[in-house]
Amino acid sequence: MPELEKLCEELNENMHKDFRIWCTSMPASYFPISALQNGIKMTIEPPEGLRSNLLRTYKNTSDTELNDCQKPDIFKKLFFGFALFHAVI
Repeated sequence: MPELEKLCEELNENMHKDFRIWCTSMPASYFPISALQNGIKMTIEPPEGLRSNLLRTYKNTSDTELNDCQKPDIFKKLFFGFALFHAVI
């Protein structure tokens, strides 16, 4: 984390206009404050509960995406397994 803080302090207007740093993080007291203050923050609040989380995943997926493969039955089972695992974690 100290290296990230040092890197953020060295950034200035001379950087390329397309330069970006993307960081993902859980709330942590050791995350550099300067990185938070100098950046744009985006947050996504996960839905409460397993059912809500699974519904959100399936609402963001179309039937075409689930059926557009050579083995849709197997893919749907794998997709559900990954969605359930992600919801639990």
